[in-house]
Amino acid sequence: SVVATAAPPMTAVYSGTKAAVDAITKSLAKELGPKKVRVNSVNPGMVETEGAHALGLPESDFRRQYESQAPLGRIGQPADIAPTVAFLASDDAGWVTGETWHVSGGFG
Repeated sequence: SVVATAAPPMTAVYSGTKAAVDAITKSLAKELGPKKVRVNSVNPGMVETEGAHALGLPESDFRRQYESQAPLGRIGQPADIAPTVAFLASDDAGWVTGETWHVSGGFG
């Protein structure tokens, strides 16, 4: 999540756990690189998912506030994130490891 680096107020624990994923990504890439294993992560912004719907986020004031501040003016869709994940999992990303990719529409 982009919260790992944005660290908004009232998100200390959540931001900290997301930042830990970024650190684990780098550490595992160094540990597993000699075995030809690549490790990367993706930090998405707010994405409209089933989980977000279950929490009521798509219809919330939070969503409207997020969209008003997001450079692209909307929350993401799974189809916005999937191409990056597919690339990172492909041989085309054979020289990419230890990286955290922000796919957030410019938010964060």
